[in-house]
Amino acid sequence: MALIESIIERAKSNKQRIVLPESLEERTIKAADQALADDLAEIILIGSEKEIKEKAESLGLKNISKATIIDPETSSRTAGYANLLYELRKSKGMTPEQANELAKNPLYFGCLIIKSGDADGQISGALSTTGDTLRPALQIIKCAPGISCVSGAMLLITNTRQYGEDGVLVFGDIAVTPAPDANQLAQIAVCTAQTAKSVAGFAEPRVAMLSFSTKGSAKHEVVDKVVEATSIARQLNPELKIDGELQVDAALVPSVGQKKAPGSDIAGKANVLVFPNLEAGNIGYKLAQRLGNADAIGPILQGIARPVNDLSRGCSVDDIYKMIAITACQAMDAK
Repeated sequence: MALIESIIERAKSNKQRIVLPESLEERTIKAADQALADDLAEIILIGSEKEIKEKAESLGLKNISKATIIDPETSSRTAGYANLLYELRKSKGMTPEQANELAKNPLYFGCLIIKSGDADGQISGALSTTGDTLRPALQIIKCAPGISCVSGAMLLITNTRQYGEDGVLVFGDIAVTPAPDANQLAQIAVCTAQTAKSVAGFAEPRVAMLSFSTKGSAKHEVVDKVVEATSIARQLNPELKIDGELQVDAALVPSVGQKKAPGSDIAGKANVLVFPNLEAGNIGYKLAQRLGNADAIGPILQGIARPVNDLSRGCSVDDIYKMIAITACQAMDAK
């Protein structure tokens, strides 16, 4: 079974409650309708029920009536959510009046639903910036225990089935943290391995910490950072299969791995690639996508206590549908 089909099947097997706060955005409501038709997830739409149903009718959508629709302007939950937001942010100077106003913002309202245990994940970004998507998530849901660094993973489905997991690899960080220190890089490694399990379905993530050096072949402070991050990641998750520093050919190609890193359990066998900084990660996945004709799925945000994912403003209906399935798989693992 192809990767995305297996992700969709796992989402259907244990339906999660996914919030779509940009409910009147055309691609979003179409993806919601398809998800409801396919029984992919329980969908929560934020906004005016009248406007959402009118929009669905104008587009010929038949399944939006199956969604839960909550209007922050009229909902009996809003006051309680506003008080929750105030309690979470009063130490940062938020006033009750500011909390009351922000709680009506669909992006904040959705995160408050999740924080209260009434939903499992959220997706936005078809209309909103990454900052607007992340801000309420970090203020309300916060990072996962032991994690202080949000990052982004990308699933790469390649035609080179001898590499990774039958041609599938997970890259991180490709989206969020520009210049991680050793501790942040270690967290990115742990989170990307978790994404490989929960979303890509890898039974055994094998993490390569990438560099321009393999096992001391070059000396530089940026290499030292990767070595230190590898050590920290092992402390964060002693069961994690990880090695570094490794050049990318040593990480992927068995013959090169045996030559450059003899005795390594990861060299030549990696299915998760962690890049030393965002610049390298972003360039790396786009090279694989454009020159290697790989399918790239993501970015998948990771490190937040409950999944909140960010869409490209150029996303398609199918992109949003797939992200609903991905967020559902993350949500199962986060519980």
